[in-house]
Amino acid sequence: MAKRPVFEEISDPAAATRPVATTGAIDAAPKGARRAIRAWLAVLFLLVVAMIALGGATRLTGSGLSITEWAPVTGALPPMDEAAWQAEFEAYKQIPQFTEVNPDMDLAGFKQIYWWEWSHRLLGRAVGLIWALGFLFFWATKRIPTGWTPRLLGLGALGGLQGAIGWWMVSSGLVEGMTRVASYRLAIHLGLAFAILGLIAWYALLLGRSEAELMRARRAGEAKLFSMSTGLMHLAFLQILIGALVAGIDAGRQYTGWPTMGGEWIPTEIWDATLGWRNFFENPALVQFIHRMTGYLLAIFAVVVWLRARRSPHPVTRGAFTAMITMVAVQVGLGIMNVLHASPLALALAHQFGAVALFALIIRARYHARYPYETSVRGTIR
Repeated sequence: MAKRPVFEEISDPAAATRPVATTGAIDAAPKGARRAIRAWLAVLFLLVVAMIALGGATRLTGSGLSITEWAPVTGALPPMDEAAWQAEFEAYKQIPQFTEVNPDMDLAGFKQIYWWEWSHRLLGRAVGLIWALGFLFFWATKRIPTGWTPRLLGLGALGGLQGAIGWWMVSSGLVEGMTRVASYRLAIHLGLAFAILGLIAWYALLLGRSEAELMRARRAGEAKLFSMSTGLMHLAFLQILIGALVAGIDAGRQYTGWPTMGGEWIPTEIWDATLGWRNFFENPALVQFIHRMTGYLLAIFAVVVWLRARRSPHPVTRGAFTAMITMVAVQVGLGIMNVLHASPLALALAHQFGAVALFALIIRARYHARYPYETSVRGTIR
């Protein structure tokens, strides 16, 4: 038998017929147009922010009841001639807001408030149209990633519900005895807008990385920090709802002192026995007091969460929570300035925009607590 070299390569004839090993599904290239869908969601996010700002301006200018009917299709066009304008004005004259608040308003004054409400409704239609066109395009071209169709479809359903709730809110101000919309309906309308905004932001963040990257990042996630930031997000949402109640009854313009309210730490008008449970919605003293106390609680809790985030081993996560606590300080300052100056339009809109920015930054910080970017001696791995 011939001797064989120690390092002789031995070929296996069967190896040529073996199937080539493939990587798992988690390592496969991401499917779907994640980047394009994320850009589409970014456009929707900006439009919803604009909707919230324009809605706030409509409320603060007392323009929300200037259009007294809900016409989703035909209402897209404003009055085109003097006769049409007069017809709209005559319809407005039939509601209590005109007879009790604006009896001296002329057609020129009516046009000013009409354009605010019409613009708000038109922007809402634009949001719905851009959602529909984008969703249909991605769905028809089969570019939606696996599992994302129900999420994106859900955004459209919530948008449609928001339109219906908007009219439900407006209709509450058209009945006898009402000169403005019901504050709790306003809170529901604004709350749903922020819920939609939050979902869009969360989805856009998730689409920034592949499913494989998200799964790896989740293993390094900080459960305690994620839980705390989730609680902070819910508390901020509650504060936004209470803020809507304040705006709904103009409570922010009735107690202009700080840190006291009308010179008192607890105003004597905080409870009206004749209102009962309606004090929580209709009593300016109680509603503003609750809004202030919840604001203090939110600020304290935000500091606690930020201090916990400082111990995070991930620089990007620490930076996200620092941005969040910075916005908390800005928003508290804006709130105090609003109280001291009786909520003028510019300051009130800045405060509302601050709420949007803070809510988005809380969601971003929460995302980084859940899906932190990996770090190494060379820095953050993106």
